[in-house]
Amino acid sequence: MDKEEIISLLKQINYPGYNRDIVSFGIIKKLSLTGTKLSLQLNLQADSEIIDNIQNSIHKILKKEFHNLEIIIDIVSPNKSNNIIGDIKTLSKVNNIIAIASGKGGVGKSTTTINLAAALSKKLKIGILDLDIYGPSLPMALGCLEKPVMNSNNLLTPIEKHDMKLMSFGFLNDEDAPTIWRGPMVSRMTEQFFAQVDWGELDILFLDLPPGTGDIQLTLVQKIALSGALIITTPQDLALLDVKKASDMFSKLNTPILGVVENMSNLHLKGQVYHENGSLIDGLIKIDNKDYKIKDGIFSIDLEIFKGKGGYNESNRLDVPLLSRIPIDSELALSTDQGTPYVYKHKNTYVTSCYDEIGSKIIQELGI
Repeated sequence: MDKEEIISLLKQINYPGYNRDIVSFGIIKKLSLTGTKLSLQLNLQADSEIIDNIQNSIHKILKKEFHNLEIIIDIVSPNKSNNIIGDIKTLSKVNNIIAIASGKGGVGKSTTTINLAAALSKKLKIGILDLDIYGPSLPMALGCLEKPVMNSNNLLTPIEKHDMKLMSFGFLNDEDAPTIWRGPMVSRMTEQFFAQVDWGELDILFLDLPPGTGDIQLTLVQKIALSGALIITTPQDLALLDVKKASDMFSKLNTPILGVVENMSNLHLKGQVYHENGSLIDGLIKIDNKDYKIKDGIFSIDLEIFKGKGGYNESNRLDVPLLSRIPIDSELALSTDQGTPYVYKHKNTYVTSCYDEIGSKIIQELGI
């Protein structure tokens, strides 16, 4: 019996609900073997059910092979004070790390990340890490064509634009080249984005996560003690099916959920209308069986383009705040395509006020 045999057996244990084993995920932090006494230190942030599952699996598989083996397991919780599990020194001056997540693609995670970060960058030191390895959007969304360089400490220097520090796989990869990587490669790249980037001092580092609940998400919560996660959804029940999976993953892994943001909630219309004779209209108009009041010709109407109450339902299910319902706005999409945050180009609009409100609530929740 030696360490190699034990590690080989531990590699047969998958993390519950995933196809990755606990060794490749870095959960085995320390292993020492003295005679028939084995001491294991597990680098594990999860709820009690998952922890019990892993411990029971370890005992079962090792005892089956080595009947007289005495097994002592110690669970190491993350260091919440500096966001680090282990020795990721580049994050030592990052005060808060927030994941922007959704199990569903196309719900506006990147748009939310960029505009929320831009709104907060007016008063705080902000960074954005785009962790979508297969479809990075940060370079286009913020108009960044630069390539990051290595500094004297052999660390990548983040791109700085719009008073924010930025890093994305898209800065390193040829945008026309397809990315075809297996899970372990993706996990290693995720770790490198934390350990080999010189983030310096930040109040908040936002993580723009890809869709799903796969290797990137699990690697993230196992290596980094997140300050919290922000769940993004749209109103439709179909979107909510996948969003729930992401929410439940963070809950099971003991990551606090700061709140829910609903994108594409409605079409917000406002303006002023007149009679044919030029006088201002007063009264009521009915749209979709709902009455809207017009006073001195001024109206403000929210039209529900997509039916459903995805944000409201998910926030109630999780017992967390619905931080905002952001309407559809063509200028929001256009700003992203043109590489400038919407909140910079449209400073006094309803949509900008939504991002400002989300930022204020996060600051209050984190005590910044």
